[in-house]
Amino acid sequence: MEQSQRRQFLKIASLISVGSLLPAVTFGSARKSIPQGLRLLFQGDSITDAGRNRGNYYANNGSGLGSGYAYQIAAELLGSNPDKSMMIYNRGISGHKVFQLANRWEDDCIQLKPDVLSMLIGVNDFWHTLTNGYGGTPELFESDLRNLIDRTLKSNAGLKLIFGEPFAVSGGSAISKNWYPEFHKYQNSVKNIAQDFGAIFLPYQSAFDEALKVAPVSYWCPDGVHPSIAGSHLMKSVWLNGFKKIYS
Repeated sequence: MEQSQRRQFLKIASLISVGSLLPAVTFGSARKSIPQGLRLLFQGDSITDAGRNRGNYYANNGSGLGSGYAYQIAAELLGSNPDKSMMIYNRGISGHKVFQLANRWEDDCIQLKPDVLSMLIGVNDFWHTLTNGYGGTPELFESDLRNLIDRTLKSNAGLKLIFGEPFAVSGGSAISKNWYPEFHKYQNSVKNIAQDFGAIFLPYQSAFDEALKVAPVSYWCPDGVHPSIAGSHLMKSVWLNGFKKIYS
């Protein structure tokens, strides 16, 4: 490896180590408290979907988990906890907004009875107001998401919640000045909802903002919305750092 490439690699490794990539650091201390047979459900839009085969909907199915951050997290958790009999599902669907999650929630969440629900939603609730003629507002987004979580907890009071912050990576081909400041309202809604429900909040925006200091947007998230392999790896790191706070 050339010296300049090595320096760049070390910079990126140093950045991502903030989120801790190694199982022993990321959730090793929490490993004993992870319950047997933990059921983990990923929900969201295309970032979560990541091209998954929706016909392979059983737990721990490689193609059914897609090729994004959910797959990378599942690989880490399953590979590091072979004795826990975890069941990990992905039900993200490309293009979805909160009201579309609500329409399929009985089948794609409640009946699965997850112990942990990880949600990443919101980018389409804003983006589609610019591109698809969607008439949603930040207020509608927050109301719909709160109602969905209320509904979920009524059927599963012990559910642990993880909310990913919707993000837009500066310089991406899909990101324009028209995103701001309106998109910040959607981000703030998710943060406020996570706080109100005692959920884990994953600061994806700041993670990508920091990542841009060591590599360009083309490396992490070319269109600013859909992460690359490296971007998914960064998301995995942030997610695992949040997960360990549940089981510590």
